[in-house]
Amino acid sequence: MQVEGPYFKVMMELSNIKRVYLVGIGGIGMSGLARYFHQLGCVVCGYDKTSTDLTDSLHNEGICIIFEDEPAEIQISFRQPDDSTLVIYTPAIPKDSAILNFFTGKGFTLHKRSQVLGLISASKYTIAVAGTHGKTTTSSMIAHILKDSGTDCSAFLGGISSNYQSNVLFGKNDIVVVEADEYDRSFLTLHPDIAVVTSMDADHLDIYGDHSHLTESFTLFASQIKQGGQLINKQGLPLANGTTYTINGEADAVAENIRVENGNFYFDFKNNSVSISNICLGIAGLHNIENAVAAIEVALRLNVSGEAIKSALESFRGVKRRFEYIVKIDKHIFIDDYAHHPEELRAAISSVKTLYPDKKLTTIFQPHLYTRTRDFADGFAEVLDMSDELLMLDIYPARELPIDGVNSELILSKMKLWNKRKCGKQEAIQIIENEKPELLLTVGAGDIDQLVQPLKKVLENVG
Repeated sequence: MQVEGPYFKVMMELSNIKRVYLVGIGGIGMSGLARYFHQLGCVVCGYDKTSTDLTDSLHNEGICIIFEDEPAEIQISFRQPDDSTLVIYTPAIPKDSAILNFFTGKGFTLHKRSQVLGLISASKYTIAVAGTHGKTTTSSMIAHILKDSGTDCSAFLGGISSNYQSNVLFGKNDIVVVEADEYDRSFLTLHPDIAVVTSMDADHLDIYGDHSHLTESFTLFASQIKQGGQLINKQGLPLANGTTYTINGEADAVAENIRVENGNFYFDFKNNSVSISNICLGIAGLHNIENAVAAIEVALRLNVSGEAIKSALESFRGVKRRFEYIVKIDKHIFIDDYAHHPEELRAAISSVKTLYPDKKLTTIFQPHLYTRTRDFADGFAEVLDMSDELLMLDIYPARELPIDGVNSELILSKMKLWNKRKCGKQEAIQIIENEKPELLLTVGAGDIDQLVQPLKKVLENVG
């Protein structure tokens, strides 16, 4: 497969690109690029394995998508690719894909999403948010503050912003906010003016091998900040010369006086020169207050006023599947979250229990990837034990083949919680219909989102 560096010769001029084909267009990052080039007036088409709500949205916006790995389908929908065609692919697509091999056979150089994002952002004032978790919400917060305050920006987000119902935003200036993905070392194509690092927990060990190699990549990312640029990182991370932030602790920027009033989180912000009191955060969760501190630090560097920041954070509605309220009525609370790493689960479950300390928590969890389940089975078991009841789904394999002895039962066997069981999706719906839990949390990064609407219907129809 022909792949070049981030500033590849064929793409030195974005204006030369008239046609774009995305192999794996249904991914959240790939779909953002599809929308970006479509907005520029390019002919945009793509392939993905299955139809989803996201691919349906792209289709409704005028982007052609096929779902059969057949090169003949390309020529029907896209005509014959030519020199003005940019081909972008995701590493999640198998190397034996007929469509990938069609393009390489025609002599096209295939480009990863991160390479294209690196080129798009190279000439702009770039704010890049990295981290093994927290990056999607933090980058969305930063983008919303800049939009809401009138500063403006463009943004490439790793989730669907609830304020804008999109994962890509278009601005009228040269500021761009990008989510910097550590998977496959993708973020090393970026050279930001401001870099934010939210977390560096062990993850993607199928790529990195061990935590030290992941830490090395984050250090490299931080070293690629443009001359005169700035690093903002969570307190305690092994990064040098950054502005540190935390909640209820010692750092350059802190959130303190954190409290819950009428179901809303409030806090005060303070750094070495600015104080903002009584901030109401439009979404729930202690981890989201921490994300907000990082977002405030970025906004202050772009001369956004404290009052404008405060107003924007109150109107921030979060990101789809990031601590998203699905049902919020007197008898039942149902929250859905993308959490798929033990520390993300800890943040989600802790926040739910902080908000609703007197309610029994039922959690439905779908493990994501065999390697992640193998590497963090003990951590998953410890965190899931914080629930009062657990329904465990099968592992969502994504790009991976099974590993002997690695399954959902591995986590269950390590748990101390007695009220736990393995079940399928339809069985989970039936259990919820029978038990009608007062507090329900669904968590996972696979296809567990397919349960959201059926479970919502069940709980909303309870008399």
